[in-house]
Amino acid sequence: MKKIIIFGATSAIAQATARRYAQRGARFYLLARDPDKLALLAADLRARGAQATHTAVFEANDIEAQTGVIDTAIDTLDGFDIALIAYGTLGDQRQCETSVALTLQELGTNAFSPIALLTRLANYCEIQRYGTLAVIGSVAGDRGRQSNYVYGTAKGALAIFLQGLRNRLAHSGVHVLTIKPGFIDTPMTADFPKGKLWRSPETAAKGIERAITARRNVVYVPGWWQVIMGVIQSIPEAIFKHLRL
Repeated sequence: MKKIIIFGATSAIAQATARRYAQRGARFYLLARDPDKLALLAADLRARGAQATHTAVFEANDIEAQTGVIDTAIDTLDGFDIALIAYGTLGDQRQCETSVALTLQELGTNAFSPIALLTRLANYCEIQRYGTLAVIGSVAGDRGRQSNYVYGTAKGALAIFLQGLRNRLAHSGVHVLTIKPGFIDTPMTADFPKGKLWRSPETAAKGIERAITARRNVVYVPGWWQVIMGVIQSIPEAIFKHLRL
């Protein structure tokens, strides 16, 4: 019976992932901003087979409050097997280009906040010498593109931090998973035109569960996004800088 902490539990991918584990009788500590959505999710997971569902309101950018939040979650579950960090914002790139405050806000939510969480969680895992830290990043972090480079910068920084954390914690038997979704149809992407490359949160959740079980280091969901991003990364900078991507 897995003990799972989910930060950003009401995001579409997090909910879909939690439902898969609920069917296996997992115990949850669910954190997000909206208490009403948390209550609905907790009830849904119990109906699907979860052994226990605890909830708490969580403000991602309140860095100082993170220690108390983590301690409460760990005490409530008596430790944890999996911590999933699943929150983020997709800010307006054009607005960020003209606003230092908005740019720093995006970097704070998508990079600094999860990095702070991971620093605290990693120290706990290193002591207990087991556990999985699974973090939802993005394919946008693989290369800076004019259409979303502020968001991509945050996800790229997060991916590099996870690389170092993985290297450090491997010696303690701790699993660190970087999750890189491609185009996933969620409320965050509701205004985007959809095409053949888009997939559902349930498809992403299936890939995430498999990657956790297999103790993968990095997973693209769906997997063919690794090929797409490999091609994009291989384009020489002299050519790439002239493209409109």
